[in-house]
Amino acid sequence: MSCKGKLLVVEDEKIALKNLLHVLKKEGYEVTGVASGAAALAQIEGQVFDVVLTDLKMEKVDGMQVLKKCRERSAETEVIVITGYATPESAVEAMKQGAFYYIAKPFRLDEVRKVVGEALEKTRLKRENQQLRAQIDGYEGRVKIITQDQSMLRLLEMARQVAPTDCNVLITGESGTGKELFARYLHYNSTRADGPFLAVNCGAFSEQLLANELFGHEKGAFTGALALKKGLIETAEGGTLFLDEVTEMPTAMQVKLLRVIQEREVLRLGGTQAVKADARYIAATNRDMDEMTRGGSFRQDLYFRLNVVNLHIPPLRDRNGDVALLSYFFLKKFAALMKKEVVEISPDALSVLENYDFPGNVRELENVIERGVAINTGGIIELAHLPDNLRELSARSYRKKDGRISSLEEQEQAYIRWVLNEAGGNQTLAAQLLGINRVSLWRKLKTYESL
Repeated sequence: MSCKGKLLVVEDEKIALKNLLHVLKKEGYEVTGVASGAAALAQIEGQVFDVVLTDLKMEKVDGMQVLKKCRERSAETEVIVITGYATPESAVEAMKQGAFYYIAKPFRLDEVRKVVGEALEKTRLKRENQQLRAQIDGYEGRVKIITQDQSMLRLLEMARQVAPTDCNVLITGESGTGKELFARYLHYNSTRADGPFLAVNCGAFSEQLLANELFGHEKGAFTGALALKKGLIETAEGGTLFLDEVTEMPTAMQVKLLRVIQEREVLRLGGTQAVKADARYIAATNRDMDEMTRGGSFRQDLYFRLNVVNLHIPPLRDRNGDVALLSYFFLKKFAALMKKEVVEISPDALSVLENYDFPGNVRELENVIERGVAINTGGIIELAHLPDNLRELSARSYRKKDGRISSLEEQEQAYIRWVLNEAGGNQTLAAQLLGINRVSLWRKLKTYESL
């Protein structure tokens, strides 16, 4: 059996020590047992334990001194205090000094197993969070793409290979995944890094305004054109032009852009002489371009010109481990910007974040952490600092019923009712969302009505 954790048990009663060592070793833990507080201090000085279980009342060196030494030696180590002299005052004092839990004698072995497992999980989370913070400190460069997900790391490697080639790139992915960040990453890792990086949202302008933004105009080209204006294509000379939401570009504009890319020159509005336009083009969209070209709303020839290399960014919900890593990155960023000493995210809050789908992807997570830092008056982002919809998610997941844990049937019933409500009462849609047929859903609902 592999070691699941490193434990120290401090107990001056021989039978109690023997029982604790037996049950904990049987659970697969690496356990060291000592019969005095002084021996415990020597062990703590020499090595780091994941969890320490200590008797409170011992001669010379008591459990509170052991607890204090653990806090000094390793902030990640959790301490469980055990005593046969349990009083409310001693329990409060132990918890104030940082004890994870307080167990009264005679203890039940099932309780010990449960509490030790929970303490080990907290230790693991604290060490993992510490590693995440250290990992974030190691990120360098003008553009930081924070990830530890394997699919994202492969994507970054492809981006590094493509960046110096000067070919056009199409970046696809849901809104909020970081398409512009990837475009900047490509630019700053290319031979054009010293040139300008210009971005335009093709869906934010009318056709006339977009033409003016991209191509510029000659003096007198139209009413109000009092002076020559260079467009973004011309201004991006020697650099990169990022065309965000490129699929929103009107068809007539697509024809003009295609010519610019092919000929490497641009004709200003009202102009008669084309000018050099040596820019690299990176386009992005959250739509299905294959479908759009088949439907005729996007020119196939322009699609081929832009889609020399395609980088598809996966949604945040599919990026393993990135929610926690990005949460700490944004925590550090906003704490510095707001000049706040917020340095931690509680395990409960982090668990809710990691179990949320984030339809708004990285942009939504950034907003959640920014909000958490903004309203924080302590040093830790807790559940209370998360938006209402995330707190409701936590409540739905863990709420007790009449002071007890709900049964699986009760949880299923509550979940089906919630999905049905989200589907606006449409049973066909609710059944599809639940992954069952409509008849099965109808039967379940009839059963609930009879309860």
